[in-house]
Amino acid sequence: MGTGSILVSGFALFAMFFGAGNLIFPPYLGMTGGSQWIAGFLSFFLVEILSCVGIHAMLHGGGSIRAMQKSVGAAPGAVLNTAAILCTGVFIAPPRTAATTYEMAIQPLTDKLDLLPFSILFFAVVFLLTIRPTRVVDIVGRCLTPVLILGILVLILAGILHPIGPIEPPVSPNIVQDGLLAGYQAMDIISVAGFAVIIQDTLSQSGLRTWPQQRRHVAGTACVAGLLLALVYSGLTYLGATAGVFLDQGLDQAGLIVAITHQLLGRFGVIVLAIVVGFACLTTSIGLFGATASYFQRITHGRLSYRAGIMILSVIGCAICNLGLSTIIEAASPILSVICPPFMTTVVLLFFQDHIRRPGLYKGAALGATAASLLLALHSYFKLFPLVSCLPFYDYGFGWLIPAIVGGVLGWLLSKPDSAGAEQ
Repeated sequence: MGTGSILVSGFALFAMFFGAGNLIFPPYLGMTGGSQWIAGFLSFFLVEILSCVGIHAMLHGGGSIRAMQKSVGAAPGAVLNTAAILCTGVFIAPPRTAATTYEMAIQPLTDKLDLLPFSILFFAVVFLLTIRPTRVVDIVGRCLTPVLILGILVLILAGILHPIGPIEPPVSPNIVQDGLLAGYQAMDIISVAGFAVIIQDTLSQSGLRTWPQQRRHVAGTACVAGLLLALVYSGLTYLGATAGVFLDQGLDQAGLIVAITHQLLGRFGVIVLAIVVGFACLTTSIGLFGATASYFQRITHGRLSYRAGIMILSVIGCAICNLGLSTIIEAASPILSVICPPFMTTVVLLFFQDHIRRPGLYKGAALGATAASLLLALHSYFKLFPLVSCLPFYDYGFGWLIPAIVGGVLGWLLSKPDSAGAEQ
């Protein structure tokens, strides 16, 4: 497979990471970061870079499920994978995607449709199209992704040529931490396992079945996706930094991107964005529901049928969607703050798996990151453990880093060398 196929795979991976629902976070980060928008973007993009690296690391480890189980163990690996599925396919991503659709595709165009009837209609359509998948959904998804990307690039170019306003001083006291939390909200780092399966299946169908055959293609794919993500997310963050005029309007993340679009491209731009984002979010939800229902059908050995799974997911998604976009994002923050650090830790260690011969290092590091993240989240919302604020890098959102390192060292010391663990 040559350079052309690597570019195609890179664009496909970029499209997987850059969901329509994720474009709402960088502009808001830029607006609150103001003159420090670059620092906010870099901390946000750190999570995205680790997501791209994670694809390479997962496939190097033999695939997502095998890599996780080999590193942290079968039971912890299953827990991490299930936690990721619950976030990306049940409680956070689908209802947030529907709420984003409502605020970006419905509210800007009409005030005659409330969130409740819209959510019922949205998830009814998702249910019908997921239990009876057709090529229409696949075609619409493939066509809308390039249109969405082109529209975002036009928006960014317009914002560069005609800035909305001057870049103001930051209003956030810690933009680096805000960027990290926004990266968690994108949920790309916990989607790596699912995306790795898709990339692995595609490569196998193309005749590349072993890691030595796949290495160059996977590395190139990850680099292309990373560069595209850097281009788009940095541009969106910059747009937000120039949109300080909207600070006093109390806009949420979706409202801000709509306001920026209206300011730069007018009413026509808002209409086009609404249509494209609406259909893109719909196809995203269909894909998430299909993958999630299949996962639970597999782990329950068929006791939960695919159709029943889709029905349950639709009811849950509809109920949570009616909490509103801002509430969903706020409620998701502590959950993702606990789940994402062990994924980030494991991904980094998997990248060096050829040199790690003691499996206890993975387990100790993941356990240290999880325990510290849980305490940090509880302190952040309930002020239960004030001593955690003394942890190094606490102010930057990396309070879990030293506990992860300590846990990894202890795990390494307490475990026996595994000569087969590093062989690939």
